[in-house]
Amino acid sequence: MSLARQKAVRQRLRWRVRKKIRGTAECPRLSVCFTNKHIYAQCIDDENGKTIVSTHTHAKDTRDSKLKNNVQSAAEIGKIITEKAKAAGIEKVVFDRGTRRYHGAVKALAEAARENGLNF
Repeated sequence: MSLARQKAVRQRLRWRVRKKIRGTAECPRLSVCFTNKHIYAQCIDDENGKTIVSTHTHAKDTRDSKLKNNVQSAAEIGKIITEKAKAAGIEKVVFDRGTRRYHGAVKALAEAARENGLNF
């Protein structure tokens, strides 16, 4: 499969998930992104087009813990994003898994966020 075809397929998957999800100021969208080296999570208010809180594995507050792109690091990112969201007054979110299936690191991040008190 060519690179252009792969990008097109991935974009269609992303749109399929996103057409059902919409973040608001009261209930933002918790978007997760996984690259080959890092994990990114952010709470987004789609109505205003603003990112409310975000964290990633190479942020200043997580740099000392040597987090990478794996299940254990995803769980840590889930805890950190929950703490930041609670500090910003967010209790409920809509989970956006992007193009990834809900298993492995995506599931670990979501479950860690739920265990620490984020509702979705």
